[in-house]
Amino acid sequence: QEQGRPGLPVPVLGPGPYLFDTAEQHRVRVTVLTRELVHPWALAFLPDGSLLVTERPGRLRLIRNGVLEPVPIRGVPAVRVAGLGGLEDVALHPSFAENRFVYLTYIKPVSRDVGTPALARGRLEDGALVDVRDLLVTDPGPVGSSAVNARIAFGRDGMIYMATGGNIGNVAQEPGSLRGKILRLRDDGSVPADNPFVGKAGYRPEIYSLGHRNSLALIVHPVTGEVWNNENGPNGGDEINIIRAGRNYGWPLVSFGRDYPGPRVSEHPTREGFESPLVTWIPSIAASGMAVYT
Repeated sequence: QEQGRPGLPVPVLGPGPYLFDTAEQHRVRVTVLTRELVHPWALAFLPDGSLLVTERPGRLRLIRNGVLEPVPIRGVPAVRVAGLGGLEDVALHPSFAENRFVYLTYIKPVSRDVGTPALARGRLEDGALVDVRDLLVTDPGPVGSSAVNARIAFGRDGMIYMATGGNIGNVAQEPGSLRGKILRLRDDGSVPADNPFVGKAGYRPEIYSLGHRNSLALIVHPVTGEVWNNENGPNGGDEINIIRAGRNYGWPLVSFGRDYPGPRVSEHPTREGFESPLVTWIPSIAASGMAVYT
């Protein structure tokens, strides 16, 4: 139990390392790098093997040679922290070794109960981010909701792909909103001319795909170069999707899940005109990050 809440007690892990057997791979060895992080949300490997790690309360940390640096990276933008929102993803520019650009997604403060998912870029120099600026600021939303979460990844085309949550109302289907979408941007935040909805009336030109509920992972497949996401359904219906330009992934019009009170989200989980998931889980497994093991 945690803070008097009902539930199963969480076992305390020993010092490790731990060995696991799975159906696909035997003797998976897991070691602990640090136990000193608070709600770590994302990580990125620097060229020298060090790790940048975001902590949701608003800190960017560095793990070097297996040791957590005691002082956080300076220069992180002010973050609105509440519920599931805060400092979120981190990614390095493909030419980081030359330009030192670090990209962050975070909840930009708007008011007491409202935050705006934003994409920022800074240059990492001597333990600090300098010349930090927002490249994109999306639609405001309740800060305690998972709809504020955002993931980023650089595609093989050199563009930034940014997934935004859209589990409130019909926002994921609204072409004038950046919520519940996967967005595609140049490395300076500008819109590529070949985005699928550029010049289409009523559509934000940043949109690459729409109809996403809550993307908690966004990766580039190391073999195919395709962009993949996983997103949480409500009560069942968690998904893995292969992302195609201009496609609609259905939320909240179709889903394999149910609303929390019990009724199905849709009469049928698939429909012509909407992309079906590559994999779906019923009941939910609440997937978060994702990596491909080859």
